[in-house]
Amino acid sequence: MGDISKDINSKFPNVKVKALLNLIYSANWISSQQNTFFKPFGISPQQFNILRILRGAGKPLKVQTIKERMLERAPNATRLMDKLCDKDLIERIACPDDRRVVHIQITNKGLSLLKKIDKDMKEDYLENLTEKEANQLSDLLDKIR
Repeated sequence: MGDISKDINSKFPNVKVKALLNLIYSANWISSQQNTFFKPFGISPQQFNILRILRGAGKPLKVQTIKERMLERAPNATRLMDKLCDKDLIERIACPDDRRVVHIQITNKGLSLLKKIDKDMKEDYLENLTEKEANQLSDLLDKIR
């Protein structure tokens, strides 16, 4: 089992500082794991998030709606969508009533990629936690925000 004190060879002035640094360290560790996982699929975790949002919606969504639903509120969401468009994983649909509004729809190729990812994806990051501990962690993270 990990120990932040040993992992970064450091001591902390109090438990709140230790908890905060542990939270940041763990978030970065998960991010690194996700980057490694998604690399063979040719997408980033943020691009996966966009595809997941579109699949879950089951219909085209406005760009702004996608931005609001993203786990990481990236200011570069439009650039992420440009890359997904270039890979034919999503497509843009112009709104006939308002030229300023663009809807985004996942393509069959995008859905197919998500099926491949679903087969390989394991959410093992919390495997050492019981259901009760995972629920407590979630509640504590909500409390922080």
